[in-house]
Amino acid sequence: MLFQWLSNVTSNLVELALDSGLLEGSTPATSNHFDITMQSLERLHISHYQITARDFKSFANICTLSSLEVFESNLTEDLESILHNLSAGCVTHSLQELYLGYNQMTGSIPDDLSIFPLLKELYLFQNQLRGKIPDNIRLPFQLKALSISSNSIEGGIPKSFGNICSLQSLDLSYNKMTGELPVAIQHLSGCARYSLQHLNLQNNQFNGTLPDISIFPSLTHLYLSQNKLNGKVPEGIQFPSQLETLIMNSNSLEGVITDSQFHNLGLGLSGNSFVLEINRDWIPPFQLQVIMLQHCKLGPDFPKWLQTQKNLMQLDISNAGISDITPEWFWALSTRLNKMNISYNNLTGIIPDFPLRLTEYPSIYLAANQFEGSIPLFLRRAVSLDLSNNKFSDVTSFVCANDTAERLGQLDISNNYLSGQIPDCWENFKSLAYIDVSNNNFSGQVPTSMGSVLELLVLILRNNSLTGQLPFSMKHCKNLVMLDAGENKLSGIIPSWIGSGLQQLQMLSLRKNHFFGSIPLSLCFLNGIRFLDLSVNLLWGPIPKCFINFTAMTTQERFLTDSHDHSCIVNHTLGMYGYDYDIIALLMWKGVEHIFENDKLLLKGIDLSSNQFSGDIPSELENLVELVSLNLSRNNLTGKIPSGIGRLLSLESLDLSRNHLFGSIPSSLAQIDFLSVLDLSHNNLSGQIPTGTQLQSFNASSYEENQNLCGLPLEKMCPKEGPRQESVVKTQDENDDGFIQAFFASMGLGFFAGFWGIFGTILFNRSWRHACFRSLNNITEKVMSRWQWW
Repeated sequence: MLFQWLSNVTSNLVELALDSGLLEGSTPATSNHFDITMQSLERLHISHYQITARDFKSFANICTLSSLEVFESNLTEDLESILHNLSAGCVTHSLQELYLGYNQMTGSIPDDLSIFPLLKELYLFQNQLRGKIPDNIRLPFQLKALSISSNSIEGGIPKSFGNICSLQSLDLSYNKMTGELPVAIQHLSGCARYSLQHLNLQNNQFNGTLPDISIFPSLTHLYLSQNKLNGKVPEGIQFPSQLETLIMNSNSLEGVITDSQFHNLGLGLSGNSFVLEINRDWIPPFQLQVIMLQHCKLGPDFPKWLQTQKNLMQLDISNAGISDITPEWFWALSTRLNKMNISYNNLTGIIPDFPLRLTEYPSIYLAANQFEGSIPLFLRRAVSLDLSNNKFSDVTSFVCANDTAERLGQLDISNNYLSGQIPDCWENFKSLAYIDVSNNNFSGQVPTSMGSVLELLVLILRNNSLTGQLPFSMKHCKNLVMLDAGENKLSGIIPSWIGSGLQQLQMLSLRKNHFFGSIPLSLCFLNGIRFLDLSVNLLWGPIPKCFINFTAMTTQERFLTDSHDHSCIVNHTLGMYGYDYDIIALLMWKGVEHIFENDKLLLKGIDLSSNQFSGDIPSELENLVELVSLNLSRNNLTGKIPSGIGRLLSLESLDLSRNHLFGSIPSSLAQIDFLSVLDLSHNNLSGQIPTGTQLQSFNASSYEENQNLCGLPLEKMCPKEGPRQESVVKTQDENDDGFIQAFFASMGLGFFAGFWGIFGTILFNRSWRHACFRSLNNITEKVMSRWQWW
């Protein structure tokens, strides 16, 4: 038996911790079954072992066991069966603490937990429990702490919870619980209201407004963030004096909060619509470590009371309606923070260049204000720095300081008044993974030292006046996921080292530059490329057939929806200082430039428009079946549209306009159900526009200036066939005509009688509907061609 060797250990053993991640060498384990017979053991901790429900029968026989912890042990069985096995022995009369968190237990919450009458703490968080908590659930009479957080529990809080007179901590966060919050609070208003100190209901779906919480005389911490709370907080509501923390972030509450309601209270009000009426000279009676007031109206004056907070570690007063000069004392205060967000206000002034150093490595967000002047050096110690959308005019001293920027991982200085050359001093940024200098007035060449930022994942140079070629040194940035150098004046041939050296690229945009020559075949080494934009350059030659190597464009990684907003989202962790960021795509969509961001869909697109490409459209593009956008317009392409283009079933935007394409429109194009943008105009296409569920719905402008194209939605109708043959053939045709007319006449009644029986269900099932229409299109085309022959 597993751990049978423990029976040889001294019988006086009181506490045992078994963690396979800490043990070295081999253990005398022979099975997955525990046989622990030490009758003096009081505390047993097991983690990172393969545990099953059967093992709990062994635990049940340890009559002295008061604390049992089984963490991260891949416990996948039903909770009820686990507890049933554990209650089969004498441990029911000793167990006081049961920790089963960070496993994968399934099933629902049993209706009787009182089988462990002495249990005081029960932790079931981070599992896969589902269903409702039973209304008649029986809990241990002495229970003090219960956590069922991070599961998929539904429904409300049972009334029986309020009858546990010893309950001090209740954590139901990160579930799917519903109902009116005032009702949930009322269910806790039995004798539990006198003992309850910590209540966590955040990340659920409770609605209603903030109830009266003064009925809880011992409550010190209340967490209600990220629910569906709404309405006005009652005017003049008084929070209990003992309440230390009230976090209500990310709801839809509104109302007025005054300084008299704070007491010693730490408020988290971000993401609501509160108005804070605070006296200009108010001195708070507390010292807080965290203040989160995002979206709450604090302004227009800068909140002077913040100056009194000496222990502050995190501050978020973003989008708070502040229009004021930022006082100098605030920047001294910021040196102690590990997170500061004052973005999206109307703050003005010059940030002083303090000789002080930031004591932490903070995340600092100053975006969307009116700060101007030079970027101060003391901000180099940030781990994440967002200075975008301000009026900064000098970044040279910040970049070229002698000291190393040890942990700066994200730098966004986009949309400022920066001009001149980008400073060539990037070798001191050892951790920098994200650089955005877009939408400034930078000129000159991209600095060579940019290639020394070896941790670089994202480089955005878009919309400046940069000239020359991309530096060869950038081939050393082998971790690059996104390179956007679009909308500049870069020239030369597209460097071959992009394909051979930057093989992690997922997005490459060189649009609106002066690149010339053919596309280097080395670009086809970019197997992971998802978005390629080389539009509006001077490129020529054929479109490479080796684009078939873009395997990321052939792999399904997203669910299609009716949304047409897309972005490439790539999450990266920068060492121990982690953050997520969105990779943002700028592309032509419905003929207009759009920036797509903050959407879960992953855009996959190719844009080679407005160049001088010639030759045929490679049929190999048919294999890129996950393409969402394909734009080859405004080139010199000839030949026919590939007949298998209908294989691109994910395509939502297709622009082949203003080329020299000829031949008919492939009938397979009608199979693309999600196509919402189509432009085939200004070519030499001919024949009838294929009939289908999509192609006739586009505006006639999608097909204009194709002289020999006919059929709806164009006004030009297709000509009828010439005179029929005479003699025997004519007679046969007439017989066939008569047979067909009789056939369709006799079929009519049966068709309408059975139509809704068969197709009623199909029309309300999207995937069946699309398959059905595709089949009908094929049948229709065959019948129409046969009918025209007749």
